[in-house]
Amino acid sequence: MNLPPNPGIARGRGRGRGRKPDEEANRGLAPLLGQSSNSSHTERNQASGGNGGGGDAQVGPPMREVQIPNSEGDPRGSVRGRRLITDLVYSRPQGMTSKKGVVGTHITVQANYFKLLTRPNWTIYQYRVDFTPDVETTRMRRSLLYEHKRLLGGYIFDGSNLFCNNQFKAVQGSPYVLELVTKSRAGENIEIKIKAVGSVESTDDQQFKILNLIMRRAMEGLDLKLVSRNYFDPRAQINLENFRLQLWPGYQTSIRQHENDILLCTEICHKVMRTETLYNILSDAIRDNDDYQSAFKRSVMGMVILTDYNNKTYRIDDVDFESTPLCKFQTNDGEISYVDYYKKRYNITIRDFKQPLVMSRPTDKNIRGGNDQPIMIIPELARATGMTDAMRADFRMLRAMNEHTRSPPDRRIERLRMFNNRLKSCAQSVETLKSWNIELDSALVEIPARVLPPEKIVFGNKIFVCDNRADWTQEFRNCSMFRNVHINRWYVITPARNLRETQEFVQMCISIASKMKMNIAKPIYEEIPDDRNGTYSQAIDNAAANDPQIVMVVIRTPNEEKYSCIKKRTCVDRPVPSQVVTLKVIAPRQQKSAGLSSVATKVVIQMNAKLMGAPWKIEIPLRGLMTVGFDVCHSPKNKNKSYGALVATMDQKESFRYFSTVNEHTKGQELSEQMSLNMACALRSYKEQHRSLPERILFFRDGVGDGQLYQVVNTEVNTLKSSLDEIYKTAGKKEGCRLTFIIVSKRINSRYFTGHRNPVPGTVVDDVITLPERYDFFLVSQAVRIGTVSPTSYNVISDNMGLDADKLQMLSYKMTHLYYNYSGTIRVPAVCQYAHKLAFLVAESINRAPSAGLQNQLYFL
Repeated sequence: MNLPPNPGIARGRGRGRGRKPDEEANRGLAPLLGQSSNSSHTERNQASGGNGGGGDAQVGPPMREVQIPNSEGDPRGSVRGRRLITDLVYSRPQGMTSKKGVVGTHITVQANYFKLLTRPNWTIYQYRVDFTPDVETTRMRRSLLYEHKRLLGGYIFDGSNLFCNNQFKAVQGSPYVLELVTKSRAGENIEIKIKAVGSVESTDDQQFKILNLIMRRAMEGLDLKLVSRNYFDPRAQINLENFRLQLWPGYQTSIRQHENDILLCTEICHKVMRTETLYNILSDAIRDNDDYQSAFKRSVMGMVILTDYNNKTYRIDDVDFESTPLCKFQTNDGEISYVDYYKKRYNITIRDFKQPLVMSRPTDKNIRGGNDQPIMIIPELARATGMTDAMRADFRMLRAMNEHTRSPPDRRIERLRMFNNRLKSCAQSVETLKSWNIELDSALVEIPARVLPPEKIVFGNKIFVCDNRADWTQEFRNCSMFRNVHINRWYVITPARNLRETQEFVQMCISIASKMKMNIAKPIYEEIPDDRNGTYSQAIDNAAANDPQIVMVVIRTPNEEKYSCIKKRTCVDRPVPSQVVTLKVIAPRQQKSAGLSSVATKVVIQMNAKLMGAPWKIEIPLRGLMTVGFDVCHSPKNKNKSYGALVATMDQKESFRYFSTVNEHTKGQELSEQMSLNMACALRSYKEQHRSLPERILFFRDGVGDGQLYQVVNTEVNTLKSSLDEIYKTAGKKEGCRLTFIIVSKRINSRYFTGHRNPVPGTVVDDVITLPERYDFFLVSQAVRIGTVSPTSYNVISDNMGLDADKLQMLSYKMTHLYYNYSGTIRVPAVCQYAHKLAFLVAESINRAPSAGLQNQLYFL
């Protein structure tokens, strides 16, 4: 390909001088261990679908980040990947003898865990390794040390620190325990001096970091390819040629101390590999755009790419159109062009000498290693990874991917067993595990579990006992909603040319609402001549001036910019509940009446819920219970902004009102500094309605990783408890606030199966694979038709409500039935999903705090 003439392109020396290619720039090493180291079709929907006791989390020192250096493919004692090492956060109350519940039907399930048959009874010794004369590259250091593998036994080496289970005696009169001599490729004698530094005992938590590194070493023997942090099997790749994609199956593993045993968790994962390179994207930009440079930058900025020649991933931060592969950079042997470097180092011939170079800024790890120069990458050598928004909107492609990535339980179990067999049959993997005296069980771990009693869905004229489908959509055919809000005045804003289709859909909504004992009057139609953003804004202003209960806005096709304009107007400038629908959904060309009736039913349910109605309810035995959900969403348009949303119920038993609020967070901030203030506002709203404070508060916190538990306890929980206790004591309650704070985690690798099938909704696991330092349990609350169901992890960080484990588990399960945007159970408690929905709306479309006039309504549903 020949690029259009560019006066900035230099031949020979150019702007690229002094910048190293990606492989050369990534040399920094950090210390290894012990060193500082469904839903409605019309609105956007994000639905995913022992003895209790008081006590707070006991927290150790703050998190330490440990860098495990990247290897370049050399198996000689290398360590690969990156891990965040966190100190344990103890949330299990002191004196709690059992955190297991007893309510429900007792069953046995299998999980994606393998037991370590023998607990390691060794001490890991840490040594410092020095080379004289100094050997610059880590690969050469590993190669020289590998020649003494028989003497060293099983070991892990990162280029400077050596870990092994052999203790060497110190050389008499020398600070070193070993002094070895080997020859370099040039025949030069190299002295290797090994000095004792410290040790890691088998009772030390650091041993699990070592065990995970050993397992990664064992996996290298399976001919898997390390991409980012996980191992994948390119030989088993699945080609989706119609979409220029490949799927690489792989594994995520983790060894940890669970209740009674050390267990290896193994999860099946897939890496989406695009077959197109940055050069292909550049060619498309040149072909389709006059300003190809801007188009190319828009396409690749922020993209993660993979360079096959060294198996590393990078994030694209900029494009340098003035640098080409003919530019030179400085090496230890003098200047060399990128063309000559790749030919000499990798025997790769670069075809296009005029292509620009893409740039990746050095990471913190690079900078700590002394490399602060940008990393320059050749487009034709860089493969694009991940999926674009256009790909995610391609349902044909997603359907083709799901056929391979959503494995049913029986196929997933078979693949787990195959992985186990490969580890036990591969000579290199067996040698690695045997050298550390590690033996892995062949069978999946079996766990006692329970199925909680089914919940009763209460409608206006009927009670439905939820079955294993966890779906009551069909019940609305002959059931009225529990609490209806009649709509007497409302507006419908629609393009004039589509008035007839809109009126037909509105009439269907009115007819279906009457069957559910909800009265919807005929609306006032606001016809607009075109579908420009300004026209919609003016129409919303005209409608809002007449104080409608709700406004329905019809758009022709899904459009992000138009949707944002409508929501900003209805949520901020002229606050009024709104319902956005698209003609593609409400008036399709080939829509069966049953399908359109289903859409109308969901629209009616949504509008009722937005106006503080209750489509259904669940029987909650506790009076005066406030449930709270909190989540954070990052803005895709402005990476420096995040939004934290809090949604609280106003007495889960008697009231169907909600309180919601959103705060902007600083760059990358997951933890909320305004949580206490927002809770004070929620309590004020509760007191205005009930003239008293809630007796109990059940707080569900979503969006927290293990590495953030320490900060959550110290930043959020302790501050929140102090603030609430002060409010309650001021109100005359001397005992303070009765609060339970639970971390809800969806992104976990644990899976469990009933036989070779998915567990039914309500299946709880609170033993064996739970963690001994936590008051935690797993819950499957939803049903899936395709693939393997994912449980949700609940970690009780703080609890003084006085409820036992059974009640907390059942309350959590009940809360998953109350998300009014989906007539079925979801993965998390409804307040968590409401908080996510609100945070997502603000981050994606509004980008500012909504009007306080809407804070008592589910306007964001």
